[in-house]
Formats: sequence, structure tokens, C-alpha cells
Amino acid sequence: MNLNKALAAAIAVAAIGTFAACSSDPAKKETTGEYASDAGLTAKVKTAIATDVGARTAAGVNVETYKGTVQLSGFVDSQDQATRAADAAKKVDGVKSVKNDIRVK
Repeated sequence: MNLNKALAAAIAVAAIGTFAACSSDPAKKETTGEYASDAGLTAKVKTAIATDVGARTAAGVNVETYKGTVQLSGFVDSQDQATRAADAAKKVDGVKSVKNDIRVK
């Protein structure tokens, strides 16, 4: 299981590096600092889900963050996994609210 946690953390770090260089959508009017903060929150939420629910479940969950509001989407095997993923996201410091749009396969 520690290998799964390490893999999830490595993926999160790679995602931050990849998306940090992208410019934000001007229609959202998000400052560079807010964008970087949201990218960091997204990575922390992905890692929290991988740690609390499992890397396999985290792989099926998409995480998007805008000004501290986290939206979860994707597919999982059970309602329990969807609920646990949302609960894990809510525990991350800096997350203001969570919108859970995860669907059960």
C-alpha cells in the first residue's frame, strides 16, 4: 500500500509541475497566485483521496479547484468510495467547499 501512496504523491507532484506552467482562463479572472494555490489544493486533494480511499479509486476521480472550491467527478465502484473521496477532500486545509459529482459505475 505504501507503494500506492508513493505513486499517488509522485503523480500529484508531476501534475503540479505540468499545470503550473499553463496560463489560467482569463474568463475566470483568477490571479496567478490563486491559480497556483488552486493547483496545489488539487494535488493535495488527489493525494488525500489516494491515501484515504486508495490509489485505484483516486485514479478514477477527477479533481478541479477554483478559488478553494473543489469539484470531484469521475467514476468509482461504490457509493461508499464516492462518499469517502468527498470526505477526504473536505479534510484538506484550504478547501472551502466540495462539490461531489462522482458517479457509481
